[in-house]
Order: sequence, then C-alpha cells, then structure tokens
Amino acid sequence: MNTIAVIEDDPVIGDMLQEVLQKEGYRVERAYSGTEAVYLLERCRPDLALLDLMLPGLPGEELLARMRGIPVIIVSAKTAVDDKVNLLLSGAADYVTKPFEIRELLARIQVHLRRQETPPSVLEAGDIRLDTVSREVTVCENPVRLTRTEYAVLKLLLQHPAQAVSKAAILDRISEDTPDCTDSSLKQHVSNLRKKLRDVGGRDCIQAVWGIGFRLDAES
Repeated sequence: MNTIAVIEDDPVIGDMLQEVLQKEGYRVERAYSGTEAVYLLERCRPDLALLDLMLPGLPGEELLARMRGIPVIIVSAKTAVDDKVNLLLSGAADYVTKPFEIRELLARIQVHLRRQETPPSVLEAGDIRLDTVSREVTVCENPVRLTRTEYAVLKLLLQHPAQAVSKAAILDRISEDTPDCTDSSLKQHVSNLRKKLRDVGGRDCIQAVWGIGFRLDAES
C-alpha cells in the first residue's frame, strides 16, 4: 500500500483529500504546517506528497528542498506561470492549481507512483556505484564486499542522496530484505558500512544526522 503525505493547512481540503485517497486504497499521513511536515518526514517516508505552498511555520517552497527523492505534487492557489516553472525546476514532480478536479489529481498521482515502481538498475552517487541486478558495489571502480544488511542500507541511501533518512524509515524499508536488523543493531551495521566505503574511497560518505538518522554525502 502506497503512503501519500497530505501537507495542507486548510482542514476542509485536507479532510476531503484524505477521504478520497483512502477510498482509493492509499495510506494517508497528514501535516497541517511546514513545521509539522518536517516531523512527519523524520518518522516516515511517504511514496508521494501533496504539498500546499502557503503553510504556517515553514513555507512549501522551503519544505520542497527537504523532500528530495520523494515525488511532490504542488497543490496551490498560485497560478502564475513563473511560480509553476520555478517550483518544477526546483524539484517538484507536478503542479496542480486550486480549485482542481479530483479525477485529474488522482490520475497524476497514479502516473508518478507508476514511475516510482520502475527504479533504475544502477544507482550512483559520487564514486559509489551499486548495480541492483548483479548486486555489485564499487567505489572508485574498486569492488566492495557488503553484507546483506549493509547492501540494503546503502541501496536505500543511494536512492535518496544528500537527504537525511530516519532510522525508523531505514528499518521499515529494509525489513523485508533484512528482518534480522533491529534498532539496536542498525548503528553497528552503518558503522561497518561507513568503514568499508572509507577504506576504499578514502573518506567518510555516510554522515550521522543527530536526532534523525543518516545521510549519504558522496560528493563531499
């Protein structure tokens, strides 16, 4: 079941979206302000987000920069072409103006989720390369041998480069591949992975983000 974050301060619109999306079979997470959305993203990672721009606490434009790797559909009353162009160039996947037709919005959601279902077979960031078909990992073209859990963690971080991924999100996303990984053991798995990458690449690529989780910083 796909999870969609509805980040909207208008409770009428938010309630309507939640009701429609749940009827379509989606799991819905709600945030009523930009600040609340930050906390939402720390505890879970939605498959897609519907983002209003005029939010209290933290405007949608600033929040968008924190949502790299997540398809974001802007749902806003702003109709200026410059606003649309700037946000699409800043990373938004789509832009829908209010008022909107719910059938059109649902169709756009399906299109972007369908694109997410066919990830690239090769993930790269900086000198790190991971082939999801052969399961080979290289750093500076040198092979790196990883355990099952280390591979799963690296794959997830490569899918969201330069973005802090919470410990809860990591454990949730890798649980099918590595059911033995627990909250208490995750730190050691990441430490081992960081050392293996550093031994080959010569620098730390995985940074701990205090209070959240970990971030792949392969370009540093």
